[in-house]
Amino acid sequence: MATEEPRNFETWDWVLFGLMLAVSAGIGIFYAVKEYFNKNSNSSEFLMGGRNMQLLPVAISILVSFMSAILILGTPAEMYTAGTLYFMYLIGMVLAIIMSALIFVPLLYPLRLTSSFEYLELRFNSKVAKLTGTIIMIIQQILYMGIASYAPSTALEAVTGFPTWATIITVGCVSTFYTFLGGMKAVVWTDVFQSVIMVAGLLAIVIQGTLKVGGLDTVWSINEDWHRIEFWDANFDPTVRHSIWSLVIGGAVGWMSTYGCNQASVQRYCAVATLKESRCSVLLNIAGVIILMTVTSLAGVVMFAYYAQKGCDPLSNNQVDNSNQLVPYFVMEVLGYPGLPGLFVSCLFSGALSTMSSCLNALSAVTWEDIFKPLIGHRTSETAKTWIIKLLVLVYGAAGVGFAFIAKTLGGTVLQASLSFTGAASGPLLGIFLLGGLFPWANWLGCFVGGFAGLALPFWISIGAYNLPSSGYKLDFPTDNCTVDEIMLNSTTTIKPVEELSGIQLLYTVSYLWYPSIGVATVIIVGLFVSLISGWEKEEVDPKYLIPFFDRLACCVPESWRRPCRCGYQYKDPETLVHELQDQEIAITKSDLDLDQKSTTPTSFSQPPPYTKDNVMILAYKPSTQAAFVYNNSHFVPDTDNEKSGDSLNSPPPY
Repeated sequence: MATEEPRNFETWDWVLFGLMLAVSAGIGIFYAVKEYFNKNSNSSEFLMGGRNMQLLPVAISILVSFMSAILILGTPAEMYTAGTLYFMYLIGMVLAIIMSALIFVPLLYPLRLTSSFEYLELRFNSKVAKLTGTIIMIIQQILYMGIASYAPSTALEAVTGFPTWATIITVGCVSTFYTFLGGMKAVVWTDVFQSVIMVAGLLAIVIQGTLKVGGLDTVWSINEDWHRIEFWDANFDPTVRHSIWSLVIGGAVGWMSTYGCNQASVQRYCAVATLKESRCSVLLNIAGVIILMTVTSLAGVVMFAYYAQKGCDPLSNNQVDNSNQLVPYFVMEVLGYPGLPGLFVSCLFSGALSTMSSCLNALSAVTWEDIFKPLIGHRTSETAKTWIIKLLVLVYGAAGVGFAFIAKTLGGTVLQASLSFTGAASGPLLGIFLLGGLFPWANWLGCFVGGFAGLALPFWISIGAYNLPSSGYKLDFPTDNCTVDEIMLNSTTTIKPVEELSGIQLLYTVSYLWYPSIGVATVIIVGLFVSLISGWEKEEVDPKYLIPFFDRLACCVPESWRRPCRCGYQYKDPETLVHELQDQEIAITKSDLDLDQKSTTPTSFSQPPPYTKDNVMILAYKPSTQAAFVYNNSHFVPDTDNEKSGDSLNSPPPY
């Protein structure tokens, strides 16, 4: 095979890259202008898109929020260095999506939440429980933003010499800019645009690389000859980095937290109009993860086949510093057409921007809803609320950039770094939701203590694991045509000797894929124990805050078998709960209107007024862009804009 020297970034590459950044920022500007001319715009519109967003864009946004530059760089690098076993991770991801759609969407969507942690306050009747989830989520999202922002910086530095610090700041500033301006709608539609760029860049790598090698048959046979093709390792040892058990079970637990109760996901599947669309927005991700995992895995095996034919591995030959730079190095060597390297770098940045903006949107939502709104929400205008949320976007954007610089010091692949630290935080989040949904007798103290115990243990393990010496790679790499002197200096092609570990160090060797499972188990065990010694939950929990586990997962089993599994609780169908809440929102009594007309202050209720035949005034409802009043389940808020225009409701309609 002829040797091809990596090419440099050219004019067309920079044009494509700049165009991607400009379009992303332009979407934010578009929605900012649209918001400016929309008199009915409010904080809910900024955070939730009016709860009537379209199904497909929301599904795509959920997908690319969690599969970004980390996936594009990490998965091919994993396939290249360790073989195809990691592809079985896809099974765990698909299982997690199905479980999330069956368990968490019917639990959270009917409650019409903005912050997913409002559920914890409703279930445990405690603000402490809510803040427990909020704090854990903030830690997790800042970590994830940092790693996702850092990932493309190594790529751009490797292929263009563009400094890492400048890339990190660019990702942070652009994503913060359009999230600050356009809110949820800007983030979702930017995700859609960026997903097209991501798929196009990945397909360019696979197609051009396959043609260079000589076809998929050649790619496959070369990887088989080098013992890269492996789809089954049933080793039960939890310290084995990848086994079928850790990939499927550990992966399913980690991704169930992501798709089921992560704020970025909940905020999106609660932003569509119906429960059916909410379920579909999650389930459509099955097709998305299959496509992305397959294409990125193919990129890894194609890349290895190419360098095996050349007879020289860039890692062994010191042409790249680490495996994170393999994909961009390959792109600059193989994609020799003007603009294609620019397309790939745009693909990487699209992934980083989509993740960063989704995290910013989620963080600003939970911080406002869970922390600031209870303190100042009742005396703050809608305009002021929106500006506070936008300022929170700026603060978290700066925090994400800060942690990206910390991520530079981490070893290993960006894939493992991401799954290690974010997995350590995602486990306890899933644990506290399962503690509240599956165990009616668990109380708020169990949620609080269990949540932080579940965060501390896997975090401690993940930090300890990064202090252990690297053991190198187990598989061989092609080095026949490499420079001998450089091979002598590089030890990536052999397993490095590792000192005998003992005591607590053995705990640090547990596979990073088990971190979420450790977190979940710790939360539930500690949470139930603390609930027991502090006194079980004394008040009966409303069934709508519980998960009918067996009904959801075994709906085809006869009713006589499922009834004993409900522990005496009568569960309503989620669709019924949705309609009941909608009825509460639009059923307005005549006495309430009369009272509100006489009063100079809003009428407040400790609970929604009863819906009865005697006291409900029949209203002729017609959709309008200018409401005469707004009813938000707690009080009537006069629409000041309409009052100024003389369109206010001076007297209730006739009975």
